[in-house]
Amino acid sequence: MSAKRPGLAGALDVLAAVTVTIAAAALVCLVAVLAWQVIGRYLLNASPAWTEPVALTLMSVSALFGAAIAVRGETHFSFPTLVESAPPLLRTLLRALARLIAFAFGLALAAFGFVLMADGWTTPMAGAPAPEGLSYAGVAFGGALIAIFALERLIRGAPPAAEA
Repeated sequence: MSAKRPGLAGALDVLAAVTVTIAAAALVCLVAVLAWQVIGRYLLNASPAWTEPVALTLMSVSALFGAAIAVRGETHFSFPTLVESAPPLLRTLLRALARLIAFAFGLALAAFGFVLMADGWTTPMAGAPAPEGLSYAGVAFGGALIAIFALERLIRGAPPAAEA
């Protein structure tokens, strides 16, 4: 475990820790929901209708929050073979390009995710007692996190060895 950093770096460390916790919790819940779906369908012969939309929502959260953490550690949205084989100046430019691409995609995911979430909030989710807009929360918040962490990498550069 690394020492606590002051200021914005420390706040982003906390945000990353919360993001990992949410992604892990969503993944654990996803496994539990899918297990219940299998039990309901094959053992009880009464498939619960709510499990599919809930599982899709949890999958979206775990995948996109996990992608945000990977962007922060620069293990996602990069071109490692091309970057490492390039000369130093081109390597720097390619890393910046990868960070810009991740930032742009994160912003697009967040923007469209929030639009879809707001648009579907008054519509009930098929099979589950929740708003349909909730199914886009992973896209909206995950995209925002991807953009935040990509912007951090654009400003601060490569992650410290402890984060990677």
